[in-house]
Formats: sequence, C-alpha cells, structure tokens
Amino acid sequence: MTLSPAWLDELRARTTLSAVIAPSVKLIRAGREWKACCPFHNEKTPSFTVNDDKGFYHCFGCGAHGDAIRFLTDNRGMPFMDAVKELAGKAGMDVPAPDPGAREQAERTASLTDVLGEVAKWYSEQLNGLAGSEAREYLKRREIDAVVAQRFGLGFAPDNRSALKRALEKLGEDRLVETGMLIQPEEGGKESYDRFRGRLMIPIRDPRGRVIGFGGRIIGEGEPKYLNSPQTVLFDKGRTLYNLDRAGPASRNGKRLIVVEGYMDVIGLDRAGISEVVAPNGTALTEGQLERLWRLDPAPILCFDGDNAGKKAAIRAATRALPLLRPDRTLRFVELPGGKDPDDVVREGGREAFEELLAKPEPLDARLWRHELDAEPLTTPEAWAALKQRLIAHAQTIGHADLARMYREDWLGRFYELRRPAGQSAPRPFAPQNERRSNFKNGRWTPPAPPVREEARSIASTGIDAPTARALIVGFANFPEELPAHCEQLASLPITDKGTAKMRDELVNAAFSGATLDREGVATILGGDGATGGNASRALGFSFTRRDSDPTRARSDLAAAVEIIAAAEEVEKALGHATERLKQDFTDEAFEEQQRLQEAQRGLRQRLASLAGTD
Repeated sequence: MTLSPAWLDELRARTTLSAVIAPSVKLIRAGREWKACCPFHNEKTPSFTVNDDKGFYHCFGCGAHGDAIRFLTDNRGMPFMDAVKELAGKAGMDVPAPDPGAREQAERTASLTDVLGEVAKWYSEQLNGLAGSEAREYLKRREIDAVVAQRFGLGFAPDNRSALKRALEKLGEDRLVETGMLIQPEEGGKESYDRFRGRLMIPIRDPRGRVIGFGGRIIGEGEPKYLNSPQTVLFDKGRTLYNLDRAGPASRNGKRLIVVEGYMDVIGLDRAGISEVVAPNGTALTEGQLERLWRLDPAPILCFDGDNAGKKAAIRAATRALPLLRPDRTLRFVELPGGKDPDDVVREGGREAFEELLAKPEPLDARLWRHELDAEPLTTPEAWAALKQRLIAHAQTIGHADLARMYREDWLGRFYELRRPAGQSAPRPFAPQNERRSNFKNGRWTPPAPPVREEARSIASTGIDAPTARALIVGFANFPEELPAHCEQLASLPITDKGTAKMRDELVNAAFSGATLDREGVATILGGDGATGGNASRALGFSFTRRDSDPTRARSDLAAAVEIIAAAEEVEKALGHATERLKQDFTDEAFEEQQRLQEAQRGLRQRLASLAGTD
C-alpha cells in the first residue's frame, strides 16, 4: 500500500511525538522541547531532543533523526504499515484502503509541488520584468521593498488569459489544471485558461516550505479583491495557515503567535520586525487551523481588523474555539482602533505602536462577555434574560467540564454584579460567595433565610408548581454530571413542596461539598423517596426525566429548563413589583411595563411547555 504525502503529513500533524516516545524513554521538559538519554545508543548525558512543534526527534550524539513513524519502526521494530495504523488509530484517522494506483498517485502528487515551485519562480520573474511595473508601484505604496518581496516570494500574474499556460506548457497542461493554475471549462471542447490574471501573486507554503497554492490580490479596480487557489490535492484551505513555515520558528523565539486576517498584514508586520504571524486563507478560522495554532502556542493572539467585519471574525473564532478549549490552550484578542488593520498600525506608528497593543491582550472569556454585553441595550427584563441565556449557552459548548463550569460561574458572577441595583450590597438572585459559604453548617448546606419584607415574601410564596419541581429533581438524578453547573440556580428556586425541597437541598449540598456525582451516588443521597424510581419517569414529558432519552438532548433540555424557570421567577418578581407600582400610580409607563412583563411571562411558559411536550 502507498499512502499519499498529504495523508501522512496530516497524520504527523495530529500526532504528538512526545506522547509516542514517552512510554519507551524517560523525557525531561526543556523549555518547549524534551530531552532524554538517546534510546539508540548508550550515553550518560542527555543528547536526544524531541520537538513536538516540528514533529521530529534528533540525537546530537549518534545522529538518529526521524518522526513518530520512524521512531516506531526503528525503536520498536514495527513494520511501517503497523506503525502507521497504530498512530492513525490514536489520531482518529482511517487508513486509506489499498489502491493499485496509489503509488502512481503519490508520485504524481509529489511532482505537483515541483510544478508550483516553477509557477512561483515564473511569477517572480514577471514581477521584476516589464509586465510587473504596476505591481511594483503598488508594493512601493505599501512600503514593501525588493528584499521583503523576495523573502515572501511575491510575483505577478500578467493580465492575459494564456500567459502562464504558454510560458509553462512544458510542465503539462493537465498538471497545471490539477494544481489549480489553469481553469478547465466543464463544457467540452473549450480550452483551459489562466486562473490568475492581473494580480499580485502571494505563494502559500506548507510547514516544510513547499509552495502548495497562491493568493492573488488584484492590481487596480475589480472584484474579487483577493482570489485564492481552489481546493487541490496539495492545498487544503481549511487546514492551511499562511506563513506557517516562517512563523513556526519565529514563534519559538518570540514565545508568541499572532493571527491576522490577510496576507498583506502578515507581510506588513514582518517588514516591521514581527515575524511570528500567520493568517487564514481568506476564510474564517476553522477547527483544523485552530489545532495547528495550538501546536505552536497555547494562547495565540488574534489581531483582526478593527472594523465590523474584523470584530465579527474575532467572535466567530472565539465561539468556534469553545468546544476545543482545554486548560492548556485558549485564545487571546487584540482589537485595533478606528477600523484600522495591523499594517495600518505599523505604518503609522511603527513596531512600538503595535507592540503596545500586543502587551495587553484580552482573554477569551472577557472578549465574549464584552461582545454579548454590547449586543443589545439592557433596558428590559427580557434583554437581561437574553444576555444571561447567551452566556450560559456559550459555556455549555465548552467540551472540558471543569472549564465549562468555571466560565459559567465567572460570567454569571459578572452578570449578577452588573444586575445589582445601586446601593444594594448583594447581587440578585444569589447571595454573595462568602454568604453562600456561611450556609454550610457542620459540613452541610442549608437554604438561606426567606425574604424579610412582607411584599417580597408574598411574591416568592407562589413558588414552582410541584410537578415541574419534581421533574427537575428527576432530571438531576438522571444526569447528575449537570449539577455542578446549575446547583446555584437550583438552590435559589422557590420550591414549596417540602418533600421536593428536601431532595433539592440534598442534591445542592452534595454539589457544593464536592461529593462524587453519579446516578448510583445520587440515588443513595436521595434514599427511598422515589425520585429515581419507576414513577419518576412519568414526571411530565421532559426528555431528561427518562433515562432512555438521547443524553445530549436530555442534558441540553435540562439546562434550558433550569434557565427558563429561573428567568420566570425573576420575571414574576418584577411583575409583582410592577403591579404594585401600577396600583399606586396608574400611568401609561407603569401599564406598559406590566404588559411587557406579562408577555415575557407568557413566552417563558410557552418555552417550558414546549420542552415538556405539552404545548
């Protein structure tokens, strides 16, 4: 079987080399690398180095060198295909089925990089020749001199439908079509023609520095401003980052990695002396690109343009990163002033101006909080409830359970602090953290005292209806892993049925105390009260009251139900206050406020009924 170079490159990219070597060799962390005594020869002083970023090991003593596949074949004596299959299984990749033509295809694919190397060379010649005068003027206006242009291999595609085709016909028309340099019309009989015309050409390279595609910026007027190579056997737009081959080594020296929107931003920052910069290829950051960023830096800095499009791109990247977050990887953000792009900043203020912005990057949690806070004016209870729901929805997408809980707690803490009326010492509806701790007596949590004011007591006395309260308890008994994320809200809900309230208190106490939470443990905590018995599944029609429901949907519905009920309680309290104000002073404003709250209340009830399957 012959595997394509692209497939093997992807396998290496998904494999952490140190994890492959560690079971056989005792590795010692040395900065961003690992060191050890070489497993291929006897030595007392470590000279064997493992570099996860570059994906290879090297011994300075005996010269042993290779990647993860080579280590398994040389150190453990595994056949090549066995080594590949073992790594592919751990990386979640399927090994391609045997293909009689695979070897021929692999050889052809390897030769395509040679084709694009020749294309890049020809484009460079055009830039420096008669045809490239206008492109050279454009670079001059961008303050990009010949040295920088050569460093990035910039070129020019003449505004002619067949200039490249004629000049490089020796490379073969079929291979030029296969690499995306020529367009072959689908209609039979029509000739192929140059894809790029009248454009400044920017080579896109793989991590090994081989040209795999191009980005072309139009010179003069016209659309689209940028045109990229199409998807080919060499160029996977969603997994490739521009300038990765140069930014990788620079990021290790600079101990940071910066992500910008466009090719010219990368080149502009490099011109200013900042080389650890990459860019997506005209698309929003993908999951594959994020994974490649994190292999170089645990906290890349996203520095997109300061206009609305750049802000939207930053938020798209933030939300796309949430499911992939771990304690050892996140994102940071720098927002540029006045709608400028990075190249604008360094041209106007030099490197110092840009470094000043980079010195204070905004963490991921703060960037999303600010985005949601600015999404709409917080002038109504509905707007506040919507803000809270959006924050919780973001937290729920985080794949790492501890991080999801911490993001949720942090955002809700900010939410209730902001929601607190002037002069009130504690955020609503929860007590402050130190007061929650004071509710622990002899290692157990007890509910806070009821409200003192008679008006507040009467409003809260309605509570949650018994079937709905019971359904929540059943839901958390079935899916106890959701308790840590929702125990504060559960603790605050007014449950009037004493038996159900007692079960709620037991669950909250277990969550606050850090006890192990699984179905068996919760059943033991709740004892023989029937919360998890056969009758429990008939508590309303919620998905989370049935153990045989789809777990993903059930957990999502349970989280939504808690949020809806908590929001409904807040709206009910506000409605009670609005009604009292209306009795005292019947004004149009007071009446409209009461009507708004009544409508919000109906909407929340409809959403809960929809979850229960009773609408």
